[in-house]
Amino acid sequence: MTGAVDFFGLYLPWLLPLAGAALLVLSVVRRLLAWSGAYRWIWHPALFDLALYVLLLWGVSALSMRVLHPG
Repeated sequence: MTGAVDFFGLYLPWLLPLAGAALLVLSVVRRLLAWSGAYRWIWHPALFDLALYVLLLWGVSALSMRVLHPG
């Protein structure tokens, strides 16, 4: 079965673990942005967080492809 991750006998779509990793990275980035006061300059924080999550998910996905399939 391609495109699935075996997690203790449960097959999950490959994007699910990547989405979880991107969510963890997003929480760290959001804390750093809140600590630095960057949210004062952002017009719509919810849209910014969504866009940041999509970019982080793309980055985690691209990084996983480079690690799993080098060359």
